Amino acid sequence: MIRNGKYFVPPGDGEHDFKALFKRIVSAGAGRPVDSEGFPQGSWTPDALAEAISQLEANRAGIELRTVQLWFQDNEKGISADNIRWLARVFGCDDPEATSAWQAELSASQGRLTAKRRQMRRHKDDEQIVPQQWDTDQPVVLETVESSDPTTAEGQTAETTVERTSLARASEALFSQGSPLNLPVTVFAGAVSLQFLSLFLGISSVTYTRDDGIIKQVGFLWAPNWTILFIIFLPLFLAFVVDLLVFWRREGRAELSGLGSRNELLKGWERKVGASSYTFWAAFLVNIGFAGIFQWVDIRLLPLLTGEDDHAVDWGSLALVDPDAIGVSQQIVFTGLAYFYMCICFYLFFTGLILLYTLVHDFSEIVHQRGSKVGGDPSRVSKIELRIMQGIFRCTILGFLIAITMKLQALYVTTTASNVPHWLLIDGLSLMPGVSGTIGWGDYATPTNYTSLVVALSTCTVFLYGFVRIGLSGPYRAAVVKMMVVVVLEVLAYLSMGAFSGFSVLLVLGILLATYGLFDPGFGTGQVATRGTRDVT
Repeated sequence: MIRNGKYFVPPGDGEHDFKALFKRIVSAGAGRPVDSEGFPQGSWTPDALAEAISQLEANRAGIELRTVQLWFQDNEKGISADNIRWLARVFGCDDPEATSAWQAELSASQGRLTAKRRQMRRHKDDEQIVPQQWDTDQPVVLETVESSDPTTAEGQTAETTVERTSLARASEALFSQGSPLNLPVTVFAGAVSLQFLSLFLGISSVTYTRDDGIIKQVGFLWAPNWTILFIIFLPLFLAFVVDLLVFWRREGRAELSGLGSRNELLKGWERKVGASSYTFWAAFLVNIGFAGIFQWVDIRLLPLLTGEDDHAVDWGSLALVDPDAIGVSQQIVFTGLAYFYMCICFYLFFTGLILLYTLVHDFSEIVHQRGSKVGGDPSRVSKIELRIMQGIFRCTILGFLIAITMKLQALYVTTTASNVPHWLLIDGLSLMPGVSGTIGWGDYATPTNYTSLVVALSTCTVFLYGFVRIGLSGPYRAAVVKMMVVVVLEVLAYLSMGAFSGFSVLLVLGILLATYGLFDPGFGTGQVATRGTRDVT
């Protein structure tokens, strides 16, 4: 029977479940175009059927090949109501009456399949709870529960969603969902707001004279750890983490695994992120509780209330040495806002590092489990490896630049230099013969030095983990070696700060190489494999 130029097969006798009915109909080639003699062009294949469904004009979302493949396989997987609609149109040759008949038959066959599964579970005394599922497009955990409610439509499984708030999932969602600009722009906007607030309060550019006659610039806009760090380095770090994470979720993981639909492949990633829940909570408590609240109370609030401070004077303690510049109450409010913003930002920073670590672990686990079956194309697998390492390298050098700006400000306030550029210039010129000029140091507590060390160590750990677990080989080994050399140079530049005269030369060299590495992380050796991904530079 031919309808609309396609081979039409009437619905079955109403006795088969979906699997048996589907197997018979696809073998007969129902709904396939016919040749000049009226015979169908062979049986359906998963590719051909998926293409036919995706080409239906009303089906704008199309259908994934993996879903169609599950229909062909000998398993207990059924078919959803939406896909029954599209399959009925194919088998019904796009004829309204035939499509309606097929839709009714497919729905009934799905009901028979569901009833068959329930009966098998009862015989095995299994529980009615289906294994836990995760919705990869939402930061919640879903549980699918089979319902015995008689009002449920025939052949359908009632699903109830149980939302479990998870700091790990919520934090990962900040990086992977929405526009890739959301996170870096939000951090940038917060930093700019603090700059404007410092202008209104009159502490953006302020000098004060120490007891020894040294005039120092202590304005908020002159502190690199509050300007350059939050306006340039941290937004770029977050942008690169978002770029790499979205690449891995949307393309890299699927291409590396080579099996399953996009949602199925993302389940493993979601589980790994959720498994790091304690790590996220540890980062949250340390950054909010200690780096934020405790540090603000110890370094800012108590000295402002008591009038006694053993730290070097900077923008946050001006009220103690220059009450005309800013009042104590204004200083308390401004420093509170600044430290609250700072601890939130550094939680995002450490969240980015945790996600990078998780990504590397996920990659290495897939490669280890699949072995020689991974990827199919060795050159493409190598490009994915390079793409991951280049993204981690960019984040690593930005992490070191963040640590450097923190340490730079912490050391500057203890020196006799009038401002940071002057300090670095005098230090660099000290290597030239015949040039006089030295920088003295004061005896002050510098807790930011320890904080910057934690940032540097954490950043370096993630890079080394990626280097060891991914282990690039072949044409991209030279690129990774160059990355390692630059990271070592960044470590030396960070450790040398204030250790000897002339450290600024090594520091400037490290900053220049790091800046170049942001644009060309392969240093001319390899190119980032994009293929549909964004490259934030």
